[in-house]
Amino acid sequence: MTYIATTPEKVWQALVDTEVTRQYWGGLNTGCAANVNVSDWKPGSSWEHRSADDAGAVKIVGKVVEIDPPRRLVVTWGRPKDVEDESKHSRVAYEIEPHGDGLVRLTVTHAGLENDPEMFAGISGGWPQVLSNLKTLLETGRVLPHSSSAA
Repeated sequence: MTYIATTPEKVWQALVDTEVTRQYWGGLNTGCAANVNVSDWKPGSSWEHRSADDAGAVKIVGKVVEIDPPRRLVVTWGRPKDVEDESKHSRVAYEIEPHGDGLVRLTVTHAGLENDPEMFAGISGGWPQVLSNLKTLLETGRVLPHSSSAA
């Protein structure tokens, strides 16, 4: 959970707009390659988390489970090799709520990782970095400075 001085609409746009995701999902000053989230963001549609470079390597795949702009987005989350086996996918829910004057509470819940300790380890370090970068971008217009610990 994080609190961001912005609007629910701006948080929503940051979650689904490819050009905005390119900024905070790695890249620029974060120490890792830029990534983008790509989908038409309709229920049942596929989505991909891929490298933003020319190669466009797909890193994560899933389906859009639920979409209620600008309040809630739920997607499945799996490895590209498991694209057809949804039993191996976990689930990510983004909850966006106004919280006081000019604040938004963004809660990200990543569930279903009990049988995948490698993915759990990766997201345990990854989500805090992604959310910190998102918060900084929305509040200041730039991402966090380079960090050697970024993934």
